[in-house]
Amino acid sequence: MSNPFENRSLSLRGPATDIAPITPADAVDLPDVAVALYVETGGALAITTVAGQSRTITVADNSILPVGVTQVAATGTTASGIHAFVLI
Repeated sequence: MSNPFENRSLSLRGPATDIAPITPADAVDLPDVAVALYVETGGALAITTVAGQSRTITVADNSILPVGVTQVAATGTTASGIHAFVLI
């Protein structure tokens, strides 16, 4: 099978190279910074952005949030089925 990512450099302008499920946790950073989040079941989402800001936002079912995220906190998060788009 041909792999179009084989000789491509990682870029914020291109697609993510993986998507990983997130278990919200207080005071624990994500293993890899997310370039975006996908949320299956909407609700409140408590995050820390790559700019270091803590934000709580409300998202709908099947939302894509195109913002860099370092943490998804358990406290304040009611959304579920959260996945991180990552470049690895």
